[in-house]
Amino acid sequence: MKHDPIVSGKRKSVNMSIDTGIVAAAREAGVNLSQVSESAIRDAAKAERDRRWKEDNKEWAESVNRWVEEHGLPLEKYRLF
Repeated sequence: MKHDPIVSGKRKSVNMSIDTGIVAAAREAGVNLSQVSESAIRDAAKAERDRRWKEDNKEWAESVNRWVEEHGLPLEKYRLF
């Protein structure tokens, strides 16, 4: 299992408001609301963190791509494919 840098291993109680129909359907299906919520929040936080990283590093990535277009890949002569 890969290390998840977001997970601390500690738990914190929080209050959430969820539509009663969704809660009833989840309970009927045996879905653990805490686990599903935690997973969805983790995924959303990771997606936002990744989006911000791309935005913050856009100029750098574009400059690297321009350099490669002009000069080619470093060590390209050693590639076996």
